[in-house]
Amino acid sequence: MNWTWDLTVLYQDFNDPQIEKDFAALQNLCESTKGLMTEDHLSSLENMVDAFEEIMRLANSLSSFASFTLATDAQNEQAQQLMDKLMVYSVQLSLLFSLFTRYIGGVDDLEALIAKSEKLQKVDFFLRREKEEAKHLMDPAIEEWMLKMSLTGGDAFSTLRDKLDATLAVDYRGEQIPLSAVRGKAYDPDAQVRKDAYEAEIASYAKIEIPMAACLNAIKGEALTMIEAKHFDSVLDRTLSQSNMDRETLDAMFTAIRESLPAFRKYLRKKGEILGHKNGLPFYDLFAPIAYPGYTPKTYTIEEAREKLVYEMGKFSPELGAFIAHAFDNRWIDVFPKDGKGGGAFCAPLHHLDMSRVLTNFTESFSDVSTLAHELGHAWHNRCMAGLPVCMIDTPMPLAETASIFNETLLANACMEQADKDEKFTLLEGNLMETTQTIVDIYSRFLFESAVIEKRKERTLSVAELKDLMLSAQEQSYGDGLDPDIRHPYMWACKSHYYSAGLSFYNFPYAFGQLFGTGVYAQYKAEGPSFVPKYNQLLRSCGSGMIADVAKSVGIDVHSVDFWRASLNVYVKQIDEFIALADEMMK
Repeated sequence: MNWTWDLTVLYQDFNDPQIEKDFAALQNLCESTKGLMTEDHLSSLENMVDAFEEIMRLANSLSSFASFTLATDAQNEQAQQLMDKLMVYSVQLSLLFSLFTRYIGGVDDLEALIAKSEKLQKVDFFLRREKEEAKHLMDPAIEEWMLKMSLTGGDAFSTLRDKLDATLAVDYRGEQIPLSAVRGKAYDPDAQVRKDAYEAEIASYAKIEIPMAACLNAIKGEALTMIEAKHFDSVLDRTLSQSNMDRETLDAMFTAIRESLPAFRKYLRKKGEILGHKNGLPFYDLFAPIAYPGYTPKTYTIEEAREKLVYEMGKFSPELGAFIAHAFDNRWIDVFPKDGKGGGAFCAPLHHLDMSRVLTNFTESFSDVSTLAHELGHAWHNRCMAGLPVCMIDTPMPLAETASIFNETLLANACMEQADKDEKFTLLEGNLMETTQTIVDIYSRFLFESAVIEKRKERTLSVAELKDLMLSAQEQSYGDGLDPDIRHPYMWACKSHYYSAGLSFYNFPYAFGQLFGTGVYAQYKAEGPSFVPKYNQLLRSCGSGMIADVAKSVGIDVHSVDFWRASLNVYVKQIDEFIALADEMMK
């Protein structure tokens, strides 16, 4: 089977004449749409909703074809040329969207118009959000120039960062291999391989640390400029607004996370002890697979991973199992690492085609199977939104992790229920290993980014300062769980999340998603199969309300610290069980 994804559903190749036709249609439609904004507010709003549906279809087709190609072939010149062309035109798109937002901001009787129109009622939350967003638009006299400057500022630096990451060759045992491949060796069962890979990775950043630091400084500097232009009090406030989330929710979640850190540190120290370390866990062993004596951790071919996911997800919902089989069989997934391919994993929607595309870097570990479950959860979330107006599928980042974490939790619990003591120990460890990343490491990333933004108000930061801030953040989050002499001072360079020009604090949504998904899973366990339709409806509604209101639809109060504590307690109990099994194993 071909384990690369199929992009011909968009265009045959970069010589396909439909690309130019679609780009011309996009330009013409954007220009004609400006004339739809008249004093007849009802007709104007209805016509604009239809126009934006087609605009977003065209823009998504073009940008997806370019970006998906670059994700697996960073040196593809034709893809980069199309992406550059789209980035230049994105200024006009942004100006059109701002014009529409300003128009809505000036509609005094918006609620009355929504009440009169079935079409507007289908996009009511979007319209209300746009009216609120009108308060945060830039001065129209400077907006176009600010957006154009971003193309050679934050957007350009973000693109550069991705190219540096995708093309960095790491000298590993005398062989030049991609950064994504050497990072994948952190999961290798051979301790020396993990240590050598870590040391090779750390050494390799010297080649790119200066341009990486320049990229980060530029992007965070631009973020600070943009909050002034958009009338926000802080970069975090802007991100919360983009996330349909309030500060009360964030504070409640982080209060519970801070309370849980001692438990996660106990887990890390115990793992270090099992692996023969006396001063906490060295960073290179964070992802070390460990097993009960005599038990060999299972590896999975991609065919076995497909079979496992179809079976386990199908037990929750036959529809979900069939959907996953369809995604594998119809080449929605680009599976294996290769030169020029970016690291990590993601899922992106093709809403107008009712499809998604998934990128992974599969190396046959159980963690890779879990990653596939995660990304296919995003794909299922996209499927649940099929048929909605495009302006109502803009799921805020925290809720965007709901289905992915739910899938991971389903897989982990199903495997643990079937496991004997030896296998359960290994599965527990793997689950805690990943959860530590989404709770403890994400907290360190939040602390790091907060510190960088605060210091960036005054000046640019040097490579040495960025490394020190990262180590300080790791100390505050991991504490004595990590060996203080063997941490990762370059985590700011290898995580693309810091380099999004349009979204700062691309970190706390993962912790939110982990704990919210765990809470939703608890609801499923309490209610059984009758919960499945509620779950699918929850996913469908994620772009249709503020996070606190969406959560209430399944009985969750995200303002309550107790909700977050209850989700974290699931993992605290797993840590206690892991330690008890470890002590038994080490007798």
